[in-house]
Amino acid sequence: MKKTLLSVFSVVLLVGVMAVILTNCAPKPKAPLLTKAPANFNDLVTVAKKEGQLTVIALPHDWVNYGEAIDTFAKKYGIKINELNPDGGSGDEIEAIKANKDNTGPQAPDVIDVGFSFGPDAKTAGLLAPYKVQTWDTIPDNVKDADGAWYGDYYGALAFEVNLQVIKKPPRDWADLLTPAFKGKVALSGDPRTANQAIMTIGAAALANGGSFDNVKPGLDYFAKLNKVGNFVPLIAVPGTVDSGETPVTVRWDYNALSNRDKSNGNPAIGVTIPASGVVAGVYVQAISAYAPHPNAARLWMEFLYSDEGQIIWLKGYGHPVRYADLAARGVIPAEVAAKLPPAASYAKAVFPSIEQQAAAKQFIADNWDKVVNVEVKGK
Repeated sequence: MKKTLLSVFSVVLLVGVMAVILTNCAPKPKAPLLTKAPANFNDLVTVAKKEGQLTVIALPHDWVNYGEAIDTFAKKYGIKINELNPDGGSGDEIEAIKANKDNTGPQAPDVIDVGFSFGPDAKTAGLLAPYKVQTWDTIPDNVKDADGAWYGDYYGALAFEVNLQVIKKPPRDWADLLTPAFKGKVALSGDPRTANQAIMTIGAAALANGGSFDNVKPGLDYFAKLNKVGNFVPLIAVPGTVDSGETPVTVRWDYNALSNRDKSNGNPAIGVTIPASGVVAGVYVQAISAYAPHPNAARLWMEFLYSDEGQIIWLKGYGHPVRYADLAARGVIPAEVAAKLPPAASYAKAVFPSIEQQAAAKQFIADNWDKVVNVEVKGK
């Protein structure tokens, strides 16, 4: 009996020791970024160069001229840029942070550029690392988090982008898209349940049909009707599908539509029109992931984007940079860049929904798109 008890005790002890060993050896979940930023800009450049890489996500090169921004930053600082999911939406960016909390590999984003309402949600979820750039004071207070978790970067208005080789008479307002001339020709620029550009499009349709950003149901009803008459194409529109005629009409931020017009260079001809009603303007925001594998490269990227150089690169891509007023007041906007911008009158009726309105609309649309419109919108 004594031998049996001793054997049992030995087994129990061995199991306990093994449990401790395994617990200590098991990989620990990565803690959020808590490292302090370097004391000065030169030190930041040094440590960022040591990290040697920056991972960005959902930044198509023709979106507010990000191609030039990425190339300029990489060349200027000798930092390799790893680009994830260029055609992803804001929801994809947030999910990428969540999915890669314990991953320091190439699938973990360092920085995000998301719709206005996604910033506060990501902060609440503990996904963002605060950082204030040197030009912080010139960013308007109403588009930045007081703690530096997120900050506005640029804004634009939603416009109709049209392949003029397919559509001879382009739409001027939302009601036009319901007519037989647009049968099988109208698409969204993202998944309306997760992509900010598509979510804001539903809000714009609501405004044009008796609703508001406090009542976006008319926007869902509008797309249900568009689908019922056979005009809606459940394919995510990108410049290639607009140019090919697969999705000859879409609703996109003006800066994206104008960029595609320039890039197409008349082959095909692309028309860009701000609608007569339901004009919506929206701000996007930048942030650093709390789990960034390259935190200092991320900080340096923000410094670059919010410098005069970075802001003017966005302006060249038709995005109104958040520091526009400061740039204009100091007379540093190149005349040739200013001359290419759409006339200010195009934006006279633009509605800027508040962050609370956007957050509520985003949730309502995500919850009700399948119930009201009942169409799965997918990429190619």
